Amino acid sequence: MQAARTLPAGQATLRAMRETDLQACHGLSQHLKWPHRLADWQFHHAVSRGWVVTLTRTGAAPETSGSGMLCYCGPEHATLGLVIISDALQGHGLGRAMMQQLLADAGGRSVILNATAAGRPLYEKLGFQAIDTLSQHQSDTAQAPRTALPPGSRIRPLRADEAPALLAFDRHASGMDRSAVLTALLKFAEVAVLEQDGRVKGVAMLRAFGRGHVIGPVIAADLEDAKTLISHWVNACPGAFLRIDVPGKSGLKPWLQDIGLACVDNVATMCRGSAPHGDAQWRIYSIINQALG
Repeated sequence: MQAARTLPAGQATLRAMRETDLQACHGLSQHLKWPHRLADWQFHHAVSRGWVVTLTRTGAAPETSGSGMLCYCGPEHATLGLVIISDALQGHGLGRAMMQQLLADAGGRSVILNATAAGRPLYEKLGFQAIDTLSQHQSDTAQAPRTALPPGSRIRPLRADEAPALLAFDRHASGMDRSAVLTALLKFAEVAVLEQDGRVKGVAMLRAFGRGHVIGPVIAADLEDAKTLISHWVNACPGAFLRIDVPGKSGLKPWLQDIGLACVDNVATMCRGSAPHGDAQWRIYSIINQALG
């Protein structure tokens, strides 16, 4: 573990995140009205390398006042997220210090993140460039059309022996090796598989997250197959709070709004280094979440 170091605010220190920090990190995200549960923080910590800012006040125990996480996606890419600096420490250069530490951890990897409007200026100064947009959709009243599948098509659960194929689909679609994250997700997520005459045409995960459930990632050969998979999970969860985050290039935003999944936020997807590129056969139509891509 790397040694803690003192940051520009004087009484603030940056050190590696521990399991015992997660309750305080959850409190930081609650203050921002982010939906993450403690369980979501625990999942991120299990698949990422995290750092925290601790603030020491005279006569008081150190308090966790900032966070950030980096997830390796093979030897060439990493995703970065859950960067928070408490209100009390804003304006002291701690956000930059956190980012510099995370980028140092990335080594020579290209780094992808999703930036709010507030964070984007700092990320641009650190060499990030926008490569797409991301829209967040959610609702507990969504209703997807129930259309009959073509002859020979069906949607079924993923079989245990198909996990390696799912990881390969994702590598082709994302251009990154996210095997560690997806393998961890498979321990608790449900996976729907769309197939035509025995040939897999797409997959979509559903799992508990935040205020309800999130649909993603969705990996498919084309837009219509992605809609079919999303409709499957919407119709399987009547009355449930559902969230899905989709890249602008997916083309899904208007359709999601039409079926009642309102767009509640838009952010910029940014990259420092070489953006990942999947192949032409598979595409990512919704992400895992904004911190993991």
